[in-house]
Amino acid sequence: MDTWILLRGLTRETAHWGRFADNFQSAWPDARVVTLDLPGNGQLHARRSPLTVQGMVAACRAELARQGVRPPFRLFAMSLGAMVATEWARTAPADIAGCVLVNTSFRPFSPFFHRLRPRNYAALLGLALRPRSPEAIERTVWRLTSNAPDPRNAVIDDWVAARARNPVSAANALRQLVAAARYRAPTVAPSPPVLLLASQNDQLVDSRCSQAIARGWHCDLALHPQSGHDLPLDAPQWVLEQVQQWLVQEPHRAEH
Repeated sequence: MDTWILLRGLTRETAHWGRFADNFQSAWPDARVVTLDLPGNGQLHARRSPLTVQGMVAACRAELARQGVRPPFRLFAMSLGAMVATEWARTAPADIAGCVLVNTSFRPFSPFFHRLRPRNYAALLGLALRPRSPEAIERTVWRLTSNAPDPRNAVIDDWVAARARNPVSAANALRQLVAAARYRAPTVAPSPPVLLLASQNDQLVDSRCSQAIARGWHCDLALHPQSGHDLPLDAPQWVLEQVQQWLVQEPHRAEH
């Protein structure tokens, strides 16, 4: 039985998968699908976030062992979670059967102004420095990460509830940001197979970041033409189809 581990990004938690995690399970009913929080987020919000991606990998491995979830794993990961997945595949390749990395960016493949579009600096600083209501914060996050024409109030309500239930401290948010900024990915692809998914119209991270990784690692890349940074939110069916097609090709890749 395959085991899939789903990892979110900076300050986000398992609740932010919304219905996607259930849709993922429905697509692979015989698989075990585990949504895992990074330390400092979600159910682990009281823990201190590691200052390094390597520390996050160690924490994820320890948490899965505590839960009795044993490798090998397939990783589906976004943003900071994709950095964790990459480092995990690099340092413990026997754990990992494959990685799907969504809208991520790494040093040394891309400059900082591609990894975070400059047009968003003011909005992100405002989130960090100006007191706002939880709803105002989550509506700003929606604007930065979704290209849906109208905010889905039910989704934003769920995000606000998650923020109230599992608040991420400012210190942990900063520690996660430091870990992401410091991380340098390997120039050679990890040994487990990798699929990159990216949004050509991502307003937060330039899709050229994923394209640069695909060129450097010689790995598979699929681009969605309209969706925002949160691909599983904006185009869940497309994401599942890309993963299914990639898995079908897995025996062919193994022959080479």
